[in-house]
Amino acid sequence: MPERITIYGCEPDESLLFRELAPHYGADLTITDAPVSETTSELARGSRCVSVGHKTPITNATLDALARAGVNYVSTRSIGFDHLNVSHAESVGLRVGNVAYSPDSVADYTVMLMLMAIRQAKPTIRRADEHDYRLPEFRGRELRDLTVGVVGTGRIGSAVVARLRGFGSRILTHDSRPAAGHVPLDVLFRQSDIVTLHTPLDASTHHLVDRARLQQLRPGAFLVNTGRGPLVDTDALISVLESGHLGGAALDVVEGEEGIFYADRRNRVIDHKPLLRLQEMPNVLLSPHTAYYTDHALRDTVENSLINCRKFGSGEHDG
Repeated sequence: MPERITIYGCEPDESLLFRELAPHYGADLTITDAPVSETTSELARGSRCVSVGHKTPITNATLDALARAGVNYVSTRSIGFDHLNVSHAESVGLRVGNVAYSPDSVADYTVMLMLMAIRQAKPTIRRADEHDYRLPEFRGRELRDLTVGVVGTGRIGSAVVARLRGFGSRILTHDSRPAAGHVPLDVLFRQSDIVTLHTPLDASTHHLVDRARLQQLRPGAFLVNTGRGPLVDTDALISVLESGHLGGAALDVVEGEEGIFYADRRNRVIDHKPLLRLQEMPNVLLSPHTAYYTDHALRDTVENSLINCRKFGSGEHDG
């Protein structure tokens, strides 16, 4: 008998993939573009498993409502769990699983941001768009001459390291899991020309990069974040950038991005002063949490969410 699965927050491109792959995994789908909420939880009645997106925070009340609707398993189409309270989910009888997707998507994007940052791509391209074709005010730098500190060496961080080896960079790594070759975080920040963040967000890593850490960086160094916005104290980052200590930052994620990123805000007021200040700065590159968004990674995400639900339905799931 097909496993009934309710898919929440489903974008059109995801919907096409879910419909294509569902027959291969014996899934009977209810698909909605609405995010999961107390109001929409009734759509899941009759489904033991739901698949949810990462773009909208999931409240404890919503988790309670899913449990009351008879849901037993939540598959989040993301690597991280920071948009929902896993402990609360488990307390009301919901098991939660994440998905793995191509680490190359974020790794490629991370290296691209590094290259754009050290070559001053933002002001250079903006001037060219205005037909000012003079050379940049400052010369660019080459990755082979720089030390790059990689914080977090899971699948994505390791893929970044592999790419950097091809450029000939000196690489320093730090991870919460002890392993040979890692260096203390203080050492990594003091010795790096670029620091890139790939560690999960949890209580221990919230504002991992604070004012003190930023001031440890070498003058002219760059910070790259394609992980999660709250890994960085945004107010501290702005202050240190304004002081001239840093060469710049390249950010695909920002604290408080929820409700702003993934929406057309061109004709609406954006009530996020730190975000607006970062966008004003010529040495800050900002993109809307898009590093993961490739055709390969999206297919992985959809397929692995279906696999999670199938394994749960057959009693195979261990997470």
